Amino acid sequence: MTQQLRLMAVHAHPDDESSKGAATMARYVREGVEVLVVTCTGGERGDILNPKLADDPEVLANIADIRKQEMERAREILGVDQAWLGFVDSGWLENYDPANASDLPEGCFAREEIPVAAERLVRLMREFRPHVVLTYDEHGGYPHPDHIQCHNISVAAFDAAGDPEQFPQAGEAWQPQKLYYHISFTKAQFLAMHEACLAAGIESPYGERLEDWPDEWDKGKRITTRIECGEYFALRDEALKAHATQIDPDGPWFRAPLNIRLAAWPTEDYELAKSFVETEKPESDLFAGVRS
Repeated sequence: MTQQLRLMAVHAHPDDESSKGAATMARYVREGVEVLVVTCTGGERGDILNPKLADDPEVLANIADIRKQEMERAREILGVDQAWLGFVDSGWLENYDPANASDLPEGCFAREEIPVAAERLVRLMREFRPHVVLTYDEHGGYPHPDHIQCHNISVAAFDAAGDPEQFPQAGEAWQPQKLYYHISFTKAQFLAMHEACLAAGIESPYGERLEDWPDEWDKGKRITTRIECGEYFALRDEALKAHATQIDPDGPWFRAPLNIRLAAWPTEDYELAKSFVETEKPESDLFAGVRS
């Protein structure tokens, strides 16, 4: 097609874009696709997960500004554009149930009414006019309040953006053609990387987790689409490390050598949740059916 292809990835916090779908985005950018990352919150209530910075008083005092700076570095590494949706981080709540959102801080993202929060995203969708939208599944990928809310507003905005009667003040209607959910860290993926480590004669960082893997964690059967993007894994690692408050460079993300991760599982994987175009599964292109 002669029209410029556009991809929008909607994420809850700065750093989520680098841990989910980063290599996919880097690949498409370099193939000429316009890619916009939408970051719903500033990550203001996020913990400092890098032990090397956990007690740094400057980091503790300026976490919101620092996370914006980290996002800017990661954005430059991946080559994407990025927009802040402007909501406030809800913080982590153990065993979170959306029915108990009132337990979260007043004014936070997860306590926003879904139509109210979705309107901001509808406006961005109508401005950017994406053909494909990426977001989290109904469980948020994992049950962080902001991830679940990110799913909620992404689906609501996807459904509303093409309807001129919904949010008429938010711009001219535009219907994205496909909606995908990230399907990350499946048992098959961890097992492949575990076995690759053992075959290479190195200690596997995945064995302990595989021993205690609840069946409900595994969403591998939901995968419809695998994007070959291994040549961009190094960029993905670099973008992750740019989020220095959130990522320990000596932590579990990087314990297996890059060449082993690349050989064992060279794709990032997705579930096609909604589509207005015909496509044949399994897919190897997020724009399958859109290009023709």
